[in-house]
Amino acid sequence: MAIAWLAVLKSVPWTEVINNAPKVTDGAKKLWNAVAGKPSLAGASDWPEKSGASVESESVIRLEARISTLEAAILDLHDQMLASTELIKALADQNVQLIQRIETTRVRVLWLSAATALVAMTTMLGLVLIFRQ
Repeated sequence: MAIAWLAVLKSVPWTEVINNAPKVTDGAKKLWNAVAGKPSLAGASDWPEKSGASVESESVIRLEARISTLEAAILDLHDQMLASTELIKALADQNVQLIQRIETTRVRVLWLSAATALVAMTTMLGLVLIFRQ
């Protein structure tokens, strides 16, 4: 199972991911600002009340009911879009943090690899010197 994860991690183009992380975050922030800044359509459903004795046709009343239903659906979709963009922004921020941690870990692994190689070479040199005597 661990080998499968290693294969997946090796196939990811990390340099591109690291280079594009700020762009993803900026895009998510722009999307959030664009959606969050839009006014809600809550005031659009304020229709004048009709009296029961009016002479309006039944089709006009049905159309007004459909319009009210559609306005409610639009408001619901706007709320869902707002929640989705907030989620996208949070995911983009987490992505940036993840990339930063991966880069820090990568640098540490390089330093540890260099230190291990140095210790291995020193050990081999010591063994060669011991067996030569």
